[in-house]
Amino acid sequence: MILDIDVHLKYDLPAPVDLLVQIEAAPLPDQHLLSAHIATSETQHFARVAAEDGIGERIWLRATGPFHCDYTAQVRVDRPVSDLKALDAVAPHLLPGDTVRYLMPSRYCPSDEFQSFVAAEFGGLQGGARIAAINDWIAGAFSYVPGVSNAQTTAIDSFVQRQGICRDYAHVMIALARASTIPARFASVYAPDVTPQDFHAVAEVYLDGAWHLVDPTGMATPDTMARIGVGADAADVAFLNVFGQAGFVAQSVSVSRAAKTP
Repeated sequence: MILDIDVHLKYDLPAPVDLLVQIEAAPLPDQHLLSAHIATSETQHFARVAAEDGIGERIWLRATGPFHCDYTAQVRVDRPVSDLKALDAVAPHLLPGDTVRYLMPSRYCPSDEFQSFVAAEFGGLQGGARIAAINDWIAGAFSYVPGVSNAQTTAIDSFVQRQGICRDYAHVMIALARASTIPARFASVYAPDVTPQDFHAVAEVYLDGAWHLVDPTGMATPDTMARIGVGADAADVAFLNVFGQAGFVAQSVSVSRAAKTP
């Protein structure tokens, strides 16, 4: 599948401020950048740095005054949809070193608080079968409600409220997977069927020796997602970190299936 991506950010910066931007689709074996262009208003500094786990890049900017950042890309996604239920868990002592951090609690995913729940609710299932059951449980128990969560909302908050947006769904999935001793991480992605259109958050789980994308909102499937970046939770993959003062002006994200294949 080929995706057309179009992103526009506008902010007012009353004084010189440092910005860390991560909005570009990452070049990866299962997704290929056919074209990509990013442009900003005048900046005092522009430098690329590696993002988490070497997936994608972040951009350090320093700017002041009216600021805009525009990104367009065309990405070919070559990722099959795996049958989660057929995938085996990897025993903890056999996990690669770079996956171990994704077994641990993190700021928004206090997975140690969910161990009793997953044992009671999903105790008869293992590996991918458990992940599929967790995904189904979230889809059935939660309501997608914009505006009920904020930057401080954790997986525990969302679990209690049983509602939220994609970020909250992903945090709950990640916390329940880690509580099941399955490495799980947060992934920021672009996908065409997300409503309303925006940067989308999903989970990735480590099964059968590989990472697999899972969207508990049900709005995207692995073969329609273009990854931007990954991390322990949303704190690692923000599309924009502002180290100072900034006033929001406008933002738009558009992701669609390409009309024609190049």
